[in-house]
Amino acid sequence: MMRRAAEITAETGAFATDQFNNTDMVDGYRRLGEELLDQLPGPPPISAFCSYVGTAGCFLGVSRALTATLPALRRAVVEPGESAVLSGGRPGIHHIEGGGIGRRPPQLSLSDYDEVIAVPEADAFQTARQATRTEGIFSGPSTGANLVAALDIARRLGPGHRVVTIQVDSGLKYLAGQLYS
Repeated sequence: MMRRAAEITAETGAFATDQFNNTDMVDGYRRLGEELLDQLPGPPPISAFCSYVGTAGCFLGVSRALTATLPALRRAVVEPGESAVLSGGRPGIHHIEGGGIGRRPPQLSLSDYDEVIAVPEADAFQTARQATRTEGIFSGPSTGANLVAALDIARRLGPGHRVVTIQVDSGLKYLAGQLYS
């Protein structure tokens, strides 16, 4: 797919954003981390941040902004259990869009995170549905995976800690698929 995109770019003179190697996205997401610091000043301070990883731009921008102020922040990347490459597993087929690309994103290094949480697809889907019903968080399975990971971290850290994740998108585009059928 990437090879074909490069061919089309060359043939048509288009501009390819190359989202996996574009460092501007990391800087763009830094503001989200700053906003979290502004809106959640503590106490308690933010103890952990976790996010589903595709290009890693959101994770890197947010976590770098947070760790500039909170150096002890726990940083966890989230990936699908069925394609747990960052956890040392093999690439595989899954239905959690936006991540689990079957390889390490080029801008994400081992020093950028403290742990990897592999979330099974079924858990991500179930948690997205539950969050819609009980919390009014209408989203997709990548947000479901984020919530699974955040709850896991919160249980391990215990009371008095604040764990932050993000809602990746709304659930509108999932109404016709298997998530909300």
